[in-house]
Amino acid sequence: MFKPLDPLLNSELRLAIMSLLIGVEEADFKFLKENTGATAGNLSVQLKKLSAAAYIEIKKSFKGNYPHTTCKLTPKGIKAFEKHVEALKSYINIKTKKDES
Repeated sequence: MFKPLDPLLNSELRLAIMSLLIGVEEADFKFLKENTGATAGNLSVQLKKLSAAAYIEIKKSFKGNYPHTTCKLTPKGIKAFEKHVEALKSYINIKTKKDES
């Protein structure tokens, strides 16, 4: 029936970050900030949570004199995201089947 959802990905912002990263090899902090509409502070906190779960890898470097942060999904993160999407589909499919009856 219903598959369990990943509690870490139930956050709208963390799910948005994972959704953006699934489509690219890596993304920098600015790209994620602009595309999620998050504040820098909130984005930073959510990235740390995803990193602590080993869903993403964060790399910090410098571009010229400025700090540059890039993020990419780990294999564990890809698997967790795909499993979460499948779980969401189980909720949608049940609702759709009821509507068809």
